[in-house]
Parts: sequence; C-alpha cells; structure tokens
Amino acid sequence: MNRQHKKRDLILLVFTLVSCLGFFLPSLHAAMDPKEILRKADEARGNAEGVEWEIAIDSIEGGRQQQRTIRVTARGFNSLAEFLAPPNVKGQKLLMLDRNMWFAKPGLSKAVPISPRQKLVGGTANGDIASTNYAGDYKIVQTSEDMVSGEPCYLFDLSAVDNRATYDRIKYWISKERLVGLKAEFYTVSGKMFKTATFGYENSIMVDGKPREFISKMGITSAVMKEDVTTMSYRKASIKKVPDSVFNLNLLLK
Repeated sequence: MNRQHKKRDLILLVFTLVSCLGFFLPSLHAAMDPKEILRKADEARGNAEGVEWEIAIDSIEGGRQQQRTIRVTARGFNSLAEFLAPPNVKGQKLLMLDRNMWFAKPGLSKAVPISPRQKLVGGTANGDIASTNYAGDYKIVQTSEDMVSGEPCYLFDLSAVDNRATYDRIKYWISKERLVGLKAEFYTVSGKMFKTATFGYENSIMVDGKPREFISKMGITSAVMKEDVTTMSYRKASIKKVPDSVFNLNLLLK
C-alpha cells in the first residue's frame, strides 16, 4: 500500500507541475510591456539586424491588374527597396532612413524626398514595403483583447506620433502566443476606415540563434471598394550582413 501511495503522490506531483507550467507560460507574454509586444511583432515584419527578401505585388483596382517585384534589404528600421520588374519601373529605388524616405530612379540627378503615405500600387503605400516600425512610429492609445480566426490576440489601438508614419491610426491584432500581427485596420485622421489587411507567416528567419516566423503574405482590401484587392507575397527571406553603404543617400543613384 505504501508503494501505491508513493506512486499516486508522484503522479499528482507531476500533474500539478505540468498544470502550473501550462498556466505560467502564457503569463510570460502577458507580463511583457505593450511596447515590447509591438517590437516583437515588428521583428516578424522586417525589423531585424540584417535581412533581405523579395516582394511580389499583385493588385486589382477598378478592374485593372498591376504587378511589381521588389527586393528589400533592411537593417533595423532602415531599408532599401529596389524595383526588379516590370521593365518600366526596373531600377527605381525607395530608401527609408531614420524615418525619412527618398525616391530615386535612373535619369534623376538626385534623390527626391517622398512620404511613406504616398500610394505605390493598388492598396499599397510606399511605407508598406519598408521595414515595419510600428513601435517607433505609433503610440499605443488603448489595449484590449480579441480573437482572430480562433486565435487569442492583443488588440492595440495605435495613433501616429507624427506625419512621417504611414498611417494616422491603426487597429492592430497581435497573436498572444506567436507575437505576430494577424490583422490590421487603417484609418484616416478623421476616424474613417479605408482599408484592412491580413498577414501570413510561412517564412522563417534566425533571430538570436532561434528560428522566428517571418511574414510571407499581406493581403490588403479596400474598405470602400471590396473588389479592390492587393496581395503582397514575401519570398527568399534570409538573414545577411548589411553594410552601412546600403543606406547611404549619396550612393543611392550609383
């Protein structure tokens, strides 16, 4: 009987430990500062210490289809986007440096300052293809909780810190478990929603020696014209050493 009691007590102890661990693990993320949660979500959308990827943009707007292929090289919040196709935009570049953006193309004598808010193609803004910096570009106005496709999420209401941010206001759903953005709604300064986005993360990169989910798809739908849809497909994501020269404004046209 004594041996049976010991066996029973051991089973109860193991069950208690497992139950406590299951309770404790989710609280690790719950205890994170909201800004840190936002930074982790940024990390999965380009904010890493040296990463490169390609974006294939397919857009349908007003029945017209357009495509772009872009290679993005990023380090932290800085990024360089180089247009690869179609031929009429090949060689164009967008440089995001210290929250400022410049445009360059063959034939220009110097780079031109532009806004991340300017339309690129379809539902895509210039800032959408840059390394994401929601933690720096926005202040967290309100936090709550919600579900997206059955996945528990933090819901952040974000307001732009200044007009250099791509959007005035964003509602952003971040997976509690994976710390990646799953859904976003974009609003004008007057509070009108004008487009929504969903995100997929089938790519993977190494961050601090560990595999990290990395964005593979961003689907943008107009809130006004539901048939206007833009899909950004991310491919060939890889960690690489990125020299300072990549972000040198004086070398942008060379």
